[in-house]
Amino acid sequence: QVHLVESGGGLVQAGESLRLSCVVSGAVFSAYDIGWFRHAPGGEREFVAGISWSGAIIFYSDSVKGRFTISRDDAKHTVELQMKSLKPEDTAIYYCAAPPGHCTKYRCFSQSGVYDDWGQGTQVTVSP
Repeated sequence: QVHLVESGGGLVQAGESLRLSCVVSGAVFSAYDIGWFRHAPGGEREFVAGISWSGAIIFYSDSVKGRFTISRDDAKHTVELQMKSLKPEDTAIYYCAAPPGHCTKYRCFSQSGVYDDWGQGTQVTVSP
């Protein structure tokens, strides 16, 4: 079973940056696609970004495209989410997750039901 642990969340002001990390253990990290989702109070779980096992396929939601960058370091078993120009509407708990198979399309990466294993989440709060 894949074990995922997120870190890097915090309280920042609008316009500032944060870098989230997702450390993966319990499996062959390089074989797994990884997705980032977020869940804001009163809202539904929302896809943020996804990266394939090879790093060759990357997708972003329209709401973060151009501001967020997802990357992976297979040597460190880590997927990072660099977030810039943060907005108050980015406030949410951010989760990383791993699907049991491979995704090649946005529709696959963006569906939370595709993912079997989830981290505990890290809180990101952006003040105006």
